[in-house]
Amino acid sequence: MQDHFTGQPTFICGSLLPGPQERRALQHDHERRLAALARLGATAAECGLRPDQGETDRDLVLLAEDEVSLLEASGPEWARLGDAIRALRALLPVRTLEDFGFPSVAVDDAENQNPLEETNPRLRRIGGGVEAWAFAAVADGSAYKFYLPREGSRIGSEFIFRPGDETILRAEAGLGDYRALMEKLLLVHALGGMATEVVAVTPEGILVAKQTIGETLPQGDDVSRVLPAGLIEIPSRFLRANRDHPRLFFLATGAAGEPQPYLVADLHARNFVRGVDGALHVIDLVAAPWPAGGAAREPLVRDWLERVRRDPAATALPGALDDEL
Repeated sequence: MQDHFTGQPTFICGSLLPGPQERRALQHDHERRLAALARLGATAAECGLRPDQGETDRDLVLLAEDEVSLLEASGPEWARLGDAIRALRALLPVRTLEDFGFPSVAVDDAENQNPLEETNPRLRRIGGGVEAWAFAAVADGSAYKFYLPREGSRIGSEFIFRPGDETILRAEAGLGDYRALMEKLLLVHALGGMATEVVAVTPEGILVAKQTIGETLPQGDDVSRVLPAGLIEIPSRFLRANRDHPRLFFLATGAAGEPQPYLVADLHARNFVRGVDGALHVIDLVAAPWPAGGAAREPLVRDWLERVRRDPAATALPGALDDEL
């Protein structure tokens, strides 16, 4: 299949659920994209190109394929940077808002003059929140999410960890960057959520994702008993988060090495839909890699993390039930 807006190959069409092989291919694409962004960041640093203080990875994400073409012959580090830019562009192409049926605006005016508010004969708005505007394609019913940058270069959201007062760690959701957003979309997919593709990024920095569409749940429905498999409850003495149902998830990727731990939360009814298979599937969440230093190195937390990696039912303390602590 081809995407109606970009002409790129796609596994997603309306409410149809991709099969296991297609889902594995989608997850592989998420992993490759994150690896390409990390490689681009590393090669840009070799060339002395780093985000300004307080800035995110937006400039890296928007680098054009010909951005350093004149410098590639000047040294191997610049040649590597050119290769890294092209590798990311192959996995995250730049497309204009006009490609999706929206009117064009000057890049500098996109934050103040939101083009997504305009009527679009090719996309019907179906929802949205703080991070993204959601639309259904008239052509096939697939869901498209447009993640808008905020405060100049921040996008999406992720958890920030701090030492807690009544608990060892406190996790607070805040503005994120492109790496965190692409990581979040990978986690949605890895948790058995609705199949998700990253379609494009626009010159304004809007990241566009495509998702299998489903039936929304009534706001306020209790989903605590139907959370995705693989999520591990975190003892309250270790962590409190300002989002619903904080859980630990070990993300296994195609790369060699142990699965990596993540904090996953914000799993409320509005972030689930019911698929044509009758099952509930997550469509959004807030996440962050589990911290490796600071309060997370507290012996009790470190010991529990290692035990729960081997046995998801492990308690906060060896030999004791969590409700007895």
